[in-house]
Formats: sequence, C-alpha cells, structure tokens
Amino acid sequence: MTKFLGRLADIGIAKEAVRGTAETSATFYLPKTSLTLDDGIEQAIDESSNGVIEDSVGAAVTGKFAEGEIEGNIYDKSFGLLLLACLGSVSTSGPSESTVYTHAFSVLQSAQHPALTLFLDDPNQDYKYPLAILESLNIDVMIGAYAKYTAAFRSKVGTTATLTPSYSTENHFLPQHGSLKIATNLAGLGAASAIDVRSVKLSFNKNIEDDRKLGSLDQADILNKQFSVEGSVELVFNDNTFKTDMLADTAKAMRLRLTNSDVTIGSSLNPQLTIDLAKAKFSKFERSYGNDDIVTATTDFKGFYSVADTEMVSAELINTQSSY
Repeated sequence: MTKFLGRLADIGIAKEAVRGTAETSATFYLPKTSLTLDDGIEQAIDESSNGVIEDSVGAAVTGKFAEGEIEGNIYDKSFGLLLLACLGSVSTSGPSESTVYTHAFSVLQSAQHPALTLFLDDPNQDYKYPLAILESLNIDVMIGAYAKYTAAFRSKVGTTATLTPSYSTENHFLPQHGSLKIATNLAGLGAASAIDVRSVKLSFNKNIEDDRKLGSLDQADILNKQFSVEGSVELVFNDNTFKTDMLADTAKAMRLRLTNSDVTIGSSLNPQLTIDLAKAKFSKFERSYGNDDIVTATTDFKGFYSVADTEMVSAELINTQSSY
C-alpha cells in the first residue's frame, strides 16, 4: 500500500433499486472538503470471573457496520440525492424550457427512507457500502463561504469493488445567492421580504437504528425513527423581532432559498434550492458584545409539524437533472 493525500479519495453515491443490495456504479461523485468512512464492530465483553481481579477474559464481535461523514459544497444536482435520503420522498415535474426539472421533496411517513450505496475509491482500495442510510444532514449558509453541507451515514460493512470515478458538471451556491424569509404562515412566505442575516444553519436528524437479527453479524435493515429539524440564524443586532417572537411564544414559517442567478438553465431559469419550515419557534436569543466588534445576535429555532399545512419541512430543487 502507498501513502497518499486525502484529496485523492473519491466518494460516490447512488440510490439503491433493491434495498440493501449495492449498486454497481455511482450516480454522482461528490466533490468533498472532508471525508470519513470506515467499518466498525459491536463487541460483547466476557465479564465472567476466574478468581482474579482483572475485569474480563475476552470479547467477541456481535455486529458489524460502517459509518462516516461527507462534507462538501452544495451543488445543484448531486444535492438532490442527499435531500431524497434525508426527507424520503420526491415528486418531479418538467421539463420546462426543454431541459429544466423541478423536484419537490417531502417527509416520507415511513421508517424505511430510501437507501443509498456509497462508493469509496482511493489509491489503495475500492469499496462499496450498501444500505447507506442518512443519519443527519447539516446545511450552513454564511457570508464569505460556499453554501456547505455535512451528511452522516450508517451502512453495512464495505465490500471490495472496482471503481472508475467521474464527476458531473454542476452549479454551486454562494452567500450572495441566499435569502431568508419569515412570515406568519407558510402561505405568506411568497410575499414576505427577505431579512438581512449573516448566516443560517439547518440540522436534520433522523435518529436511525440498526435492525439486527439472530444468526447474522450484518444489519437486517437500518431504520429511521423520529424526524427533527433545528437551526440558528446570526445577524447584526438592530431590532428585537426574534427576541419578541421568542418571548411571546410566536410560531413563524421560514424559507431559506439559494438561487444561482449567475447561471441560466433552460432559456431563463436558474439553479435553485428552497427549504421551507411550516412552523418554527425560537428558543434562544443571544447577543455578542465584543468591545471592538459590531454587536451581533444569534437565535436558535426548532421546526414543528404544522397541522394546518400538514407538514413540518419541505424542499424544492430546480436543475437539469431529470430524476432521482
């Protein structure tokens, strides 16, 4: 084996046609900024005593798994597969203007959200990891940086493969492409004005759990449980709107939108990502008073299921990808 830079490792993803059965090739290879992906074990310790004070006489492997995190910039095509793994359901319409599709993502009311295969290629080895279930997805849009994500996965252990990575041409999103809107309800977001913020962070958590059975070291399945969304907003402090809403226990609808207006797809459209929270409540408001700094404020929020809108969160992605 050889020593190499992490830059030489490639990570790919594909939606599984048969749950738990590895695909043969990746739909997308993801340009990454950081990557971890390794096999692991669950271990039972033999705590029987043999007349000595030493705590154990051995251990045995009782389960195997793989897990890791992918960090990268948000791109307009490949991110759709991560959204599908996160929310679980997608409905695609189009094409409009010949080549542009609109993908509407919603929360699938199931413990079996779509599974992916992960593909890892580096100078020493090629592996594919079946039954890769998204555990969490974090989105970070802030001034001075590309819009980023961190996706955590858990899967079956890897098997050897022969991979030939290739990357698609995609469009990124920058802070000047972003906007945040807040309204009384979901229906009011379209007419709402964007507010001035420095950063928006969203965190989706799926609380996954291995489904294990007697007679096997591998998972029978990996299941998602309760679905939650939380986040935070940072802005220059110039009014008490967030604080007022927090103290009054006022629920708001929120929309984070990224529109790459520097790129035209079709004849007049732009790559676009929209994430809507139907109902959010603010739980913390904190100002920073550095002596030589502009005073900023950070507010935390949590998403809730809106009975009136029959949803907690939804997403829409506009690009030239025909399907997921």
